[in-house]
Amino acid sequence: MWTRHHKKRRLGRLTLPLITIAFLSYFSYHSVHGDYGLIATKEFDRQRIERQGRLDKLVAARQTLEKEVELLSDGSLERDMLDEKARFALNMSRADEIVIFN
Repeated sequence: MWTRHHKKRRLGRLTLPLITIAFLSYFSYHSVHGDYGLIATKEFDRQRIERQGRLDKLVAARQTLEKEVELLSDGSLERDMLDEKARFALNMSRADEIVIFN
C-alpha cells in the first residue's frame, strides 16, 4: 500500500484564519463607514429631524388654509374674511384706513 506524506506547511495552517480576518475586517469597516453604517445613521437621523420640522410647519400652514377655506365656503360665508381677501387680492383700501402688511 502506498501512502503519500505531505509536509505540513505554515501557509496552509494560516490560510483559514487569514481569510476569516479579511472577511471580518471588510464587514467591520463597512458597518461603520458604509452607506448604511453608524456614521450614515447619524446623518439619516439629522435629516429626519430636519424634515420632521419642515413637515410640522407645512401641516400648520395647511390647517390655516383649510380654516380660511372653511370660512369662505358656502353656508358660513364670513363678510370680514371675504372683505379681507378681496382687499388683499385687489391691493385696494379706503382713504381713511391704515394698512399693515405682515
